[in-house]
Amino acid sequence: MTLNVTLNDGREMPLLGFGTWQIPDEEASGLVETAIGAGYRLIDTASIYRNENGVGAGIRAAGEGVWLTTKLWNDDQGTDRVRAAAERSLKRLGVEAVDLYLIHWPVSARDLYVETWQALIALGDAGLARSIGVSNFNEEHLDRLEAETGVIPAVNQIELHPAFQQRALCDYHARKGILTQSWSPLGQGSLLGDERLGRIAAKHGRTPAQIVIAWHLDQGFSVIPKSGNPERIRANYEALQVRLDDEDMAEIEAMDDPKGRIGPDPQVLS
Repeated sequence: MTLNVTLNDGREMPLLGFGTWQIPDEEASGLVETAIGAGYRLIDTASIYRNENGVGAGIRAAGEGVWLTTKLWNDDQGTDRVRAAAERSLKRLGVEAVDLYLIHWPVSARDLYVETWQALIALGDAGLARSIGVSNFNEEHLDRLEAETGVIPAVNQIELHPAFQQRALCDYHARKGILTQSWSPLGQGSLLGDERLGRIAAKHGRTPAQIVIAWHLDQGFSVIPKSGNPERIRANYEALQVRLDDEDMAEIEAMDDPKGRIGPDPQVLS
């Protein structure tokens, strides 16, 4: 299975990463070090997670080069706020630049996401972010970014799991050359007891979590499962060894539910 993908800006990014949402700052360093030791080469955080200090410490302790992603929080949108917010993140992480910097949510009601995107383009030009992208953007948001700036995000990180597959948006990404990256890829654990996943897992001698991660990877999506359990962190990485067949993929595809969203709807978050 492919370990890396080439983004629309020409840079190579690992497909499988370690997510750190809801991991306390004091625990982040050890868990990030565990993840890197298990083989992960992409670590995802965000300013709102309040664990950038620990994430940065874990990366330094591991002594291995990894792809580091962080995100701009909603309160810091707007031309005059972006660079200062990014520099605060860089200071907490202990790095001169991040590999990928994302706008966390469009927050359409404030209508600042286009000028915020222009500020991210400037961050890239200044060398503070090697690649730039967005999170939780819908087609209309992405169309507007392209129309008003001419720059298409390299990545859109969205809620995506077997119970909420967002096929139309993923198809749009494919047409535009935007990488789909899945957050809450395991449905925050709510899907792992599903009997269909259980059957597929038993068939392959794997865990349901490994099956779901492999399903994301088989579609060319980047996926960032989170766990606070070192054994599960290591087990999730072994999903790279799983090979699903067409029957498996079809059965998981049938789990899709238009009402399966777990997190906020980008259309209504303000």
